[in-house]
Amino acid sequence: MRALAAAAIGLAAALALVLAVTAIGAPSGETSPKPLLTTVPEHP
Repeated sequence: MRALAAAAIGLAAALALVLAVTAIGAPSGETSPKPLLTTVPEHP
């Protein structure tokens, strides 16, 4: 029974967090136009 109560509390906390983030709104960030470097530059 404790496990069921803990799962219910965890689920309620996660749902509250999602609702809070949704209410606040996602941050309006912009992605960088420069591509990420995927290779290591050669050393002289």
